[in-house]
Amino acid sequence: RAGGPGLSLGCGGTAGAILTCPLEVVKTRLQSSQLALRPLCLSEVQLPGMSVRLMNPTPPAPGVLKTILEKEGVRSLFRGLGPNLVGVAPSRAIYFAAYSGVKERLNTVLVPESKKVHMLSAACAGIASASLTNPIWLVKTRMQLEARVKGELGSNALQCAMHVYRTEGLHGFYRGITASYAGVSETIIHFVIYEELKQHLRNGHHSLSTPFTLSANSRDFFGLMGAAAVSKTCASCIAYPHEVIRTRLREEGSRYRSFIQTLQLIVHEEGPLALYRGLLAHLIRQIPNTAIMMATYELIVRLAPPTL
Repeated sequence: RAGGPGLSLGCGGTAGAILTCPLEVVKTRLQSSQLALRPLCLSEVQLPGMSVRLMNPTPPAPGVLKTILEKEGVRSLFRGLGPNLVGVAPSRAIYFAAYSGVKERLNTVLVPESKKVHMLSAACAGIASASLTNPIWLVKTRMQLEARVKGELGSNALQCAMHVYRTEGLHGFYRGITASYAGVSETIIHFVIYEELKQHLRNGHHSLSTPFTLSANSRDFFGLMGAAAVSKTCASCIAYPHEVIRTRLREEGSRYRSFIQTLQLIVHEEGPLALYRGLLAHLIRQIPNTAIMMATYELIVRLAPPTL
């Protein structure tokens, strides 16, 4: 039963990956050191009692989008789509299968449906999914960061993967894995808030005495979508810095070596706000996807026959 919903959602996530690919490319470019704040001609201006560093502001998402369209063409907005399509189905399937399976087992040894069960289940699912699919996401990030002029053919996924293997070995495919593990915190926050909101929805439905015009399944679906959207927004805003750090770690030939070193370097050179670059594009892309995915998952689990 755990594997069926995960596989269904994995296939369903393919359409979302295609539609939101341009936002993914813009987000990745914003996160990268390619758009890092750089000093102007005068790196510092000495004023009485203070030293002021002049910086170029990071261009907003629309500015990055315009630059890509003008210099690279529309095709560049779909860079990395191949690995995304290859990875989205197994990633979602692994994640939800692991979450359902672990939660089912933990419910037998811990307090059923407790916060501890939800946190441990989400952590195990996040680690399993990140460990098995990191090579796919590394290739995707490298392709998205590869700038090219209009008409120039960029490397495909296989060429990119072979280049990583030749220059960095198998170890290169797992760059950024520590940031992905840190990102499990986002998963935990998301599922804890989501399960809490879901419980409130369930209690609210039982206490309602007024009739609804929507059917029970429709009411549940939209309620779960709202719960998923709220929980994902909270989790993303809290844990977003790991996304920026992961992109920096995955850059080719970068000076970023470890999670802590990258965190310190970004804060020191670009300021704490740099850890939230690309957040708006991330939220626009993730919130609708997550809301639909979670609500669909719950309904599939509820309606699926026990033998699935």
